[in-house]
Formats: sequence, C-alpha cells, structure tokens
Amino acid sequence: MAASRPLRIIHCFRSPVGGIFRHVRDLVDAHSKAGHQIGILCDSSTGGAHEEALFERIKPKLALGLMRLPIQRSVSPGDLLALYDSYKHIKSLQPDVLHGHGAKGGVLARLIGSVLRVNRYRVARFYSPHGGSLHYDEKRLSGKAVMRLERVQEHFTDGLVFVCDYERRVYEQKVGRPRAPGTVIYNGIDDNEFEPIATVPNGADFLYIGMMRDLKGPDVFINAFELAERMLGRRLSAAMVGDGPDKETYIQAIRDRGLSDRISMDNAMPASVAFSMADIVVVPSRAEAMPYIVLEALAAGKLVLASRVGGIPEILGEQSSALAIPGSAEDLARVMVEARSEAGWRQRVMPPPERFRARFSADVMTSSMLQLYQDTLTKGSKLS
Repeated sequence: MAASRPLRIIHCFRSPVGGIFRHVRDLVDAHSKAGHQIGILCDSSTGGAHEEALFERIKPKLALGLMRLPIQRSVSPGDLLALYDSYKHIKSLQPDVLHGHGAKGGVLARLIGSVLRVNRYRVARFYSPHGGSLHYDEKRLSGKAVMRLERVQEHFTDGLVFVCDYERRVYEQKVGRPRAPGTVIYNGIDDNEFEPIATVPNGADFLYIGMMRDLKGPDVFINAFELAERMLGRRLSAAMVGDGPDKETYIQAIRDRGLSDRISMDNAMPASVAFSMADIVVVPSRAEAMPYIVLEALAAGKLVLASRVGGIPEILGEQSSALAIPGSAEDLARVMVEARSEAGWRQRVMPPPERFRARFSADVMTSSMLQLYQDTLTKGSKLS
C-alpha cells in the first residue's frame, strides 16, 4: 500500500473523559486535517455536559462518524452485545486502522480487527494501555487474570503504543516482554496551548483539577491542604474542579473538617478556564500513565506539584523537588509549603520551557503515530 494514501482510522475506547479522550481528540484533529478519515467508538453512559460539548466540536472532523453504546467498566454479559454491535458497525466502515485505547478499547479493537482479518480483510490493530489494566496488582488473582488476558491478546496485535517509558517498563514487568512491536510515543499538546494563563486577582493558593475518584487522590489533596495550613500557621485557599463517582464523599469531607470556606468545589470545565483559578496545580494521583493535566499546566505557566507516579517524573525530572511520595499527604504538604513559601522555587524546580516544549509537542505525537500506522500497513502487505 502506498504510504501517502488517505487512511480510514477508528479509535475505540470506553470512557470519553480525561486523558484518553483528550489524546484521541488530538489525533482526530491532526489526522483529519491531513486528509485521513476518522471515526470513534466509545461508551454512551459516561461523560456529562462538558464532554458533550467536546463531542460537538469534533463531530465535523469524524468522516467515519461517532458510535456510542453502553460499555461497562467491569466485564459483564452486556459486553457480548456491545461487541457484536461494534463489529457490525466497524465492518461497514472498512477501516485500515483500528486503535484501541485503555483495556476495554483494546479488547474491542483487537477482537474485531482479528475477526475482520479471518475474513481476509486487511486492517492493522493497535493498542495503547494508557495505564488501564496495568494499574492492577499482578500478584492478586484478579490481576493475574488481567495480565494473562493482555498476554493472549498480543497474538491479535500489530503494534503496542506506550505513552511514556514508565508504561512500557510496567508492561514488561507485569505482562512480559511484548511479542508485538512496541513503541513509545509521548503525549503532546498543541502549540496554541503554550501560552501563560494569568491567575485571577485573589486566586486560590492551590488547584486540583481532575476526576473525582480515589485513584486520582482528591482525598490526599484535602488532607495535604489541611496539613500545609498547620505547617505554615496560616489559612490557605484551594479550588477543586472535576466530576466523578466519589465527588460527594469529598464534598462531605470538606464540610466535616470545616474547610468549606477555604476549599471550593466546581464541576468539570475546560482546563484553560480552571488554570486561571490558581498559580499552583497539584496532581496527587495514586497511579497514572502520562497525565495531560501536567503537560497542560506547565504549558500554561503554572507551577506543578505531583505524586511520583507513572510518567510524571519523565516530565518534571526524575529528581525533581516537585515530586511527592504517592498517597502521602504529609510529603505532599511538605512540597506544597516549599512551593508556596520559598523564593525562586519556580526557577529552581520547574523544567526549562524550551526543552519541555520540544519533547511534548502534539505535532511530534500525531506525526509519529501516523508514521507508525503507515509503516505497519506498508509492511502489511503481510497483513491478511
């Protein structure tokens, strides 16, 4: 196949929220602009008004359309119906590339692609874990089952795409050395996002923006905020932005501790709007792959404090003083106090803007991904 021929690409993933959705939107933007035809298949039961607005924005770029159907987080009998409906829809679109993102997206893309291949239809099958199943403990029974399933699916995979080197290393540790070709392609952000966003007058001291679920550490943030106040001996302020299954729990915790006048809670909104609320962004996650929020905050000129998890040290620097022990409110509070009180902290700790921009550009990410698709299909005169 000639590498220059426009491709028909379908992205499969479960939940249209957070980093995976952002990653796919960036690929859609760049690849549709380059003349390729793109489609999306994802869950219909997650996401709110914010995500609906994002879908409306990219729908004109989806030449192969948007298909949404119920896809549960955990394995359920309904998966069989979703799989069958997905297969019928994708078969009618005759894609060149099926790219699954996250565990459920990876299953859909690789199984459907493999059935198409059995029927002598050429299609390349890619999988990006984005953390996903790699967050499971491989020593537990459930984790062992998940890793075994990942291993089996390698037989139906033409390319593994990792968003950071950490993710590649964890995959090797938990699943094994990949039998399918593996590539690291860093997440990246658009040139127009590399613009400082000023903090509003009387802005908060700290901002948490992300999913409201324990994995992302909002409870760690609340605990660290309270400790930081005690360490500094004065009142602080914080803003929390996002939606998720545990949100009411965090709201109640803020009330119970008498922090409602110092910690505000808002629904999900564009990151560029949230960044105006504070100068310091805190990412207290218990687990991550390569979180976009860290990239977006740095591009907006914000100070970023984060847990030492996933690919975050590859962004901030392996020895960065901005990194805290995962899950430790005490250590995070220490970093928050240093960032808030030490002169010259930003210049000393944050990564140099030029180096950061060169490494985490959306142009690099999207062109590398397209080249991978084309190279695989070109070799794929062997795909059958």
